[in-house]
Amino acid sequence: MPPPSELPRRITSLQNESVKFIRALDMRKARRESGLFVAEGASVLLTAREHGWAPKTLVLGPEAVANAATRSLTAWAQSSQAEILDVAAPVLEKLAAKENPQSVMAVLSQRWLEAPDPTKADSAYRGRDALWLALEEVRDPGNLGTIIRTADAVGAAGIILVGQTCDPYSREAVRASMGSIFAVPLVRLEQAAFLALAGGWTGDVAGTHLSGKLDYRAASYKAPVLLVMGSEGSGMSEATAAACNKLVRIPMAGRLDSLNLAVATALMLYEIRRPGLKL
Repeated sequence: MPPPSELPRRITSLQNESVKFIRALDMRKARRESGLFVAEGASVLLTAREHGWAPKTLVLGPEAVANAATRSLTAWAQSSQAEILDVAAPVLEKLAAKENPQSVMAVLSQRWLEAPDPTKADSAYRGRDALWLALEEVRDPGNLGTIIRTADAVGAAGIILVGQTCDPYSREAVRASMGSIFAVPLVRLEQAAFLALAGGWTGDVAGTHLSGKLDYRAASYKAPVLLVMGSEGSGMSEATAAACNKLVRIPMAGRLDSLNLAVATALMLYEIRRPGLKL
């Protein structure tokens, strides 16, 4: 990433090194190697600021530069010694999302946490009602972003991404999270490490599965709960399902035998957290 220069800096060329770097962050390889990602929209970036994140680069399009709503974001970037780019409309068009493009965006560093200690999860994460979510091999970044947003809504302690789950810091996942990517702790584990974690978990390790005999609404969930959800197509692997001490099902009256993963996860999260959620 080029070092910060005098702020703000006017950019009109697509060949600018900062512009080319930001465009490259659309590729997972570039995000993985740099540890950076792009987030768009003033409201999303204000959420990042509220949760203590700091930008590496702030990009302001023609409309955003004159917009009073982005002045605090500019101050945020300046206080972080971030590079601030005032880009021309053709440059913004190349940098912003193709659908519903935003006039302000930022490059930020990814955050990954260590896995929770299974013997301390009930005291270290939101008390007796601790709830962790594990997602195995999720493939759709839109689903993942929506799940992150729902986990934030119910006050989940964090999300564990197991195996080859898609990148939560992809542009599509970040956008679908509506800023919750900045609020929900994320952990990455290979399956073997996750199975070891689940084996030592002190509360229930619960998951939805076609072999489940119990209605998810009739089950009791012992905190701290580790909720495990499988991939969109094949669901949980046999090894992961075997690590659950409670397999439940979501009843359906139609002809389908499964729900969209984000919807099913939302039902489970809200049911587990139902006793503690108040208006």
